[in-house]
Amino acid sequence: MESVTRDSSRAIRTSAEGTLYVFLGIVLLHWAEHVVQAVQIYVLDWPKTEALGLLGLAVPGLVRSEWLHWGYNLAVFAGLWLLMPGFERPAGRWWKAALLVQGWHFTEHGLLLFQAVTAVHLLGVDVPTSVLQLVVPRVELHLFYNGIVTALLLVGAVMRLRGERGRRSSWWRRPVRAAEPTRS
Repeated sequence: MESVTRDSSRAIRTSAEGTLYVFLGIVLLHWAEHVVQAVQIYVLDWPKTEALGLLGLAVPGLVRSEWLHWGYNLAVFAGLWLLMPGFERPAGRWWKAALLVQGWHFTEHGLLLFQAVTAVHLLGVDVPTSVLQLVVPRVELHLFYNGIVTALLLVGAVMRLRGERGRRSSWWRRPVRAAEPTRS
């Protein structure tokens, strides 16, 4: 019976770690798209309307869709939320910080989507505009948001996968700590 329990535990751990790696891969690819877009604008001197990243060169209408951006941000928020039980201190602090920043980012995309659907724009601006976009241009703001979320979740994930003392720890279980000697 112990063998079955151990095998089940290993399968759950492997599945959870695999899910984490897939999630990290998606987030990193998305952030790389924002970096490519910044290179297109600031290095290659492309107009912002044509600097759509690599995916946007292939499918421009898709990348310009507020639904796509809202859906992606919903998926990242949900991923952070669903994976959070596997993170404890100190890794959990980084993961929760990523969740908070992503929560704000998701809220801003909800505002952008509302404006795109209703054609009622914030403070009479001609295009859908987020709150912080009133002071920071959209490309730079989203590069910042995605960079911060990516950095926070990478730090949390690396800490979690390596364990508190730099060793690989088991997933979804509290890292085993040595018992403290009793004092007489």
